[in-house]
Amino acid sequence: MDPIAELAKMIDHSLLHPTMTDEQLKAGCETAKKYHVASVCIKPYAVRQAAEWLKGSDVLVGTVIGFPHGNSTADIKVAETERACIDGAVEIDMVVNIGKVLGKEWDYVEQEIGAVLAACHRHHAILKVIFENDYLPDDELKIRLCQICSRLGVEFVKTSTGYGFIKTADGNYNYRGATEHDLKLMRAHSAPEIQVKAAGGVRNLDDLLHVKSLGVTRVGATATAAMLEEAKKRFHGTASDSVADELPGY
Repeated sequence: MDPIAELAKMIDHSLLHPTMTDEQLKAGCETAKKYHVASVCIKPYAVRQAAEWLKGSDVLVGTVIGFPHGNSTADIKVAETERACIDGAVEIDMVVNIGKVLGKEWDYVEQEIGAVLAACHRHHAILKVIFENDYLPDDELKIRLCQICSRLGVEFVKTSTGYGFIKTADGNYNYRGATEHDLKLMRAHSAPEIQVKAAGGVRNLDDLLHVKSLGVTRVGATATAAMLEEAKKRFHGTASDSVADELPGY
């Protein structure tokens, strides 16, 4: 595959900010089509519209479930998933119940993920499970989630929502998103067939290339156009020897 196209197919173009209007969502879908990214990850109410906007393109429709805090009941997460799939979503990014993870209520966590996964598979959709690592202070929790997701056979494990803001010592709120430590940890402790998605903090081409080198196959991004325009400029649209050195797999 052409290296620019390969990078584009790593990107889920994120259209989730609460202030985005329908006009902006439609424009975001046009951007996704222009750059032939893997998918859009759009607000749930707009899935049906996105399916129409992207009809005939090679861009898939994805959406979020229990977003961003994961606090819905398992039944509601399943109902959200069913509705999204009926409306045209083929990729589902679900937030785990973070409180249950912190409480180590692993039976609940596994049953909930399993129920949403079953709903996805009934509609031939795939599931990405969002851990929201900024809220998880111990690697043990992340490792256990990787093991559960591997046992269930989800398609992706994902670092973050991009909205998991933590109060810092100065009273401000911030988040780290996809850290190198967490990406390496998730890749190491997930089954080989489970893919890893990085979300939060992948803002430029160098970030994208770096997470790719760690084994990441998808990223959630809003800076899609900037990253891919930089890739075109740097690589001139061909897999030259210099590109081969920078892009793992070439």
